[in-house]
Amino acid sequence: MARAARFAWVLGLSRCALTEGSRTRPWAPVSAQRWAGFTRAAAGSPGPAVRKGSPRLLGAAALALGGALGLYHTVRWHLRSQDLRAERSAAQLSPSSHLQLTLYQYKTCPFCSKVRAFLDFHSLPYQVVEVNPVRRTEIKFSSYRKVPILVAQEGDSSQQLNDSSVIISALKTHLVSGQSLEEVITYYPPMKAMNDQGKEVTEFCNKYWLMLDEKEAQRMYGGKEARTEEMKWRQWADDWLVHLISPNVYRTPTEALASFDYIVREGKFGAVEATMAKYVGAAAMYLISKRLKSRHHLQDDVRVDLYEAANKWVTAVGKDRPFMGGQKPNLADLAVYGVLRVMEGLEAFDDLMRHSRIQPWYLRMERAIEEAPSVH
Repeated sequence: MARAARFAWVLGLSRCALTEGSRTRPWAPVSAQRWAGFTRAAAGSPGPAVRKGSPRLLGAAALALGGALGLYHTVRWHLRSQDLRAERSAAQLSPSSHLQLTLYQYKTCPFCSKVRAFLDFHSLPYQVVEVNPVRRTEIKFSSYRKVPILVAQEGDSSQQLNDSSVIISALKTHLVSGQSLEEVITYYPPMKAMNDQGKEVTEFCNKYWLMLDEKEAQRMYGGKEARTEEMKWRQWADDWLVHLISPNVYRTPTEALASFDYIVREGKFGAVEATMAKYVGAAAMYLISKRLKSRHHLQDDVRVDLYEAANKWVTAVGKDRPFMGGQKPNLADLAVYGVLRVMEGLEAFDDLMRHSRIQPWYLRMERAIEEAPSVH
């Protein structure tokens, strides 16, 4: 069973999700922004009480360090971005034309799917390297051992971006502002934090924030409310929606087996690993899903939580706009779509389309991704 548990990474339950969506305290991305003097940041759902004892002390120390880092990098960003924009030529090519992107992923990981949705919508060409979830030899070059990892070649410079929300925020900042990606990624410093289980994980300051000047932000969002709304729902996708996927796709032994049959087809496994993933892994994940259900305080029928989350999202989008971003998807639309897309072809996805109000929005998102507009 110990070996079988390693297959939990595939749907974002372990190495894919230790950092992302692991419900670390929201102060890591949020308070750093507030301390940096930004306008109020997106407020996520309040987390559970801080653990007593040494983890609490470490968390407090990390909070202080995170705030200081956030302040330092924000001031540095503001000064440096002014210099960069002053140097930028009016005849400069689109920033995306200089990028050669390689995405290291598990295809069925919801965080990886978020990144693909972003890249596809923005017509950014990229190569995919499917990572073997057991050996992970494809990412042996990296000390960061989770996926997604995006390697961006920009001229003679190669940058490694970690964490799906950091990847998306950094790339979007680069596309909108024209700042070099090498400079942009310094605005999202990693820091250590304690998750709800008292384990030390890596978090990233400001990861839902785009580093834009006032004119760029106004052009992109039209107002502070739209920016705050986008950040709030991006964090909701990471902190809540993603945790509904595994309990639903592994809800019964039959569903667990069907899910792992899909994972084996789409993933990168050897013959022996594929057999273990399909049968031993499915049994292990069925049991693990029950623990996840308890950890996240889900209802007896986890489908109800999934339907409620989908309907909550549809209500937030509203009836007067096709997407949360208005006439075209914003980063929150892409995040929610990316998370839900990994269930396509499974019973949980079909039930979601039938028993919630999300299908019209989802079909609009599919069309938007297929059209892949070239504008940023």
